[in-house]
Amino acid sequence: MKQVYDFLKNAGTYYLATVEGDQPRVRPFGTVNIFEDKLYIQTGKGKNVEKQIMENGKVEISAMYQGEWIRLAGKLVLDERVEAQEAMLDAYPQLRNMYTTGAEGNTAVFYFENATAAICSFTHEPIMIAF
Repeated sequence: MKQVYDFLKNAGTYYLATVEGDQPRVRPFGTVNIFEDKLYIQTGKGKNVEKQIMENGKVEISAMYQGEWIRLAGKLVLDERVEAQEAMLDAYPQLRNMYTTGAEGNTAVFYFENATAAICSFTHEPIMIAF
């Protein structure tokens, strides 16, 4: 999992794919954190992406970094705990201007469950990671 976190962190921007009905939706993201040995991402409550994840937690992420790319697939699970929200905003303090935590806040954090990742390149065999 740490290798996946490091890859996404180094890439800076990754692309998250969700499903809305029968239509794929892809958008750039940049938040990733490890909290209590789980890989987390963050978005805003009420955004379309949050609604899509809540409807169908199966997602994929893709990113490129230094000639390699990653494909991460798994199920995202909402974590409503303030501690998980705070950990994410501690990792990205610049987001505190836009996001607040707690039951009345607008931060939604999700962790990966049953995830698999492949780090690939044209120069080596895929590195497979499951967590």
